[in-house]
Amino acid sequence: MLKINQLHAFYGNSHVLHGVQCEVQPGEIVALLGRNGSGRSTLAKAIMGLVDCRGSVLWRGQEMVGKKTFEIAQLGIGYVPESRDIFPDVTVEQNLLLGQKKIRKPGLIRRWSLGDMYLMFPLLKERQHAPAGVMSGGEQQMLTLCRTLLGDPDLIVIDEPTEGLAPKMVEAVAQFLTTLKDRGISVLLIEQKLTIAMAISDRCLVMGHGRIVFNGTPHALRADDPIRQEWLEV
Repeated sequence: MLKINQLHAFYGNSHVLHGVQCEVQPGEIVALLGRNGSGRSTLAKAIMGLVDCRGSVLWRGQEMVGKKTFEIAQLGIGYVPESRDIFPDVTVEQNLLLGQKKIRKPGLIRRWSLGDMYLMFPLLKERQHAPAGVMSGGEQQMLTLCRTLLGDPDLIVIDEPTEGLAPKMVEAVAQFLTTLKDRGISVLLIEQKLTIAMAISDRCLVMGHGRIVFNGTPHALRADDPIRQEWLEV
């Protein structure tokens, strides 16, 4: 589905990704782990065409490197940035509607509706007419996740969705991600909380110094003390 090969990424003269190779299969949750500064967020931005790249990002066999971000999104890849990027001065429901994918061909239907979002996160229903900017950080995270989902992606790249959230909100986000998998949506999850990431993922990637240094199951990562000690643990 998504296949990345020899991907290099740059911020000006700063070389951040060094030949990254990985893939995400249909209906798979892949956790992208690593310390701050390892290149995880840069990889997410590279997939979405937000940084200068060299190499290959294939989406269903089609090259994404060189495409604009809106073109990548239209082809079925959603992105939830760590910054959330809501529109604070419009209502919760208006934020959601801004993410809703237009039906361009007769006979096609949306997989997700506003009603689905409100069922998954009842707090959004309660706040639907309130300005999004007055919501808590956890509620804004819910809003960003749902807005992206209404774009009807087949793969969602999510950057640190549980950062700064209360335990109850963390649990809600984890349930949201497993719901996506149950509905056949692939997830590339950048997450600092190892317990959650390893509990819900099918496979783990560990990044270090802009490279993938581990690719395997959560069980294999738990058993690999040297990798965890060198690249994950404090």
